[in-house]
Amino acid sequence: MTPAALPRPAPRVGRLPRGPRDAITDVPGVTVGHCTLAEGDVQTGVTVVRPHGGDPYRDRVPAASVVLNGFGKSVGLMQVEELGVLETPIALTNTYAVPAVAAAQIRAAIADNPEIGRALPTLNPLVFECNDGYLNDLQRMAVEASHYHDALDAAGAAVVEGSVGAGRGMSSFGLKGGIGTASRRVRTRAQGRFTLGSLVLSNFGKLSQIRVCGAPLAAQLRVAGGELKSMAAPPEKGSIIMILATDAPLDARQLRRLALRAGAGLARTGSVFGHGSGDIALAFSTAYTVPQDPARPMPAPALLHDAALDPLFEAAADGIEQAIIHALWRAEAVTGRDGHRREALTDLLPGWAGILGA
Repeated sequence: MTPAALPRPAPRVGRLPRGPRDAITDVPGVTVGHCTLAEGDVQTGVTVVRPHGGDPYRDRVPAASVVLNGFGKSVGLMQVEELGVLETPIALTNTYAVPAVAAAQIRAAIADNPEIGRALPTLNPLVFECNDGYLNDLQRMAVEASHYHDALDAAGAAVVEGSVGAGRGMSSFGLKGGIGTASRRVRTRAQGRFTLGSLVLSNFGKLSQIRVCGAPLAAQLRVAGGELKSMAAPPEKGSIIMILATDAPLDARQLRRLALRAGAGLARTGSVFGHGSGDIALAFSTAYTVPQDPARPMPAPALLHDAALDPLFEAAADGIEQAIIHALWRAEAVTGRDGHRREALTDLLPGWAGILGA
């Protein structure tokens, strides 16, 4: 077991119950896989979120995205906004790996559906990115198609968090960031119980702004004696990708409203959506699928009433905040390009969980 896989109890956010894994994979059918590259100046990787176990091109899931701050180079958001569906697994990686991963998604879909781009419509790849250039040598362009396939093949219900996959080289608040996940269970008026899962690629924030469960921690971390050069408060140059999944029957309009609430959870941790930060949220539902084939009937799900959305909005805000805390809490320290190093928050102040009542 890698250090990132070791359980580290983290402060708990909110009042809602968690799913059994406290992960996005508590939403039935959703799986997550990583491929991690960790050698010298190369500290990066790929993370894949699969919405279901079938072919997402043939059986698309409803989805919507929100761009809180658009300093980013993601691929595929425009068509998601227009059509309200996903056609591929969701891929996360570093900024310069977006073209390679998008090409891998296209080739994988063509292998399963040889008429894509000919008799069938073209594919909309979906790749999100954050800049891991402080720890990873972006100019090496180390991520290849095989790494996307390795992450896809590794997708399962157990989600390793921290300095893994796309999160390997990411930083948050001048500390080690990375992958975090969480889940919350909600009961809606008259329409039953649902699960809301979240996953973040956390690479944002200045140390002076960090808050965990409402508590500002910069002063405590300084007392811990860590070498935290970021206390000089350089401009915000990070990003965060926030993924929400639910089994509640929502359409794209409702999912966009849900995605917007990810910003509430992000703000609680101290983010102000800085000028150089790409802050993007995407939400999807697994309650039904939309066929690619026009000869197949369109679904007619009994959608959740808008008046019943508040519990899911609460779960989205709490889940994103929790996932960011998990990314910080589960990350291990990493040394990468040119000897640059990011310390793990829990190594700098191991006892602060008691202060927060973890």
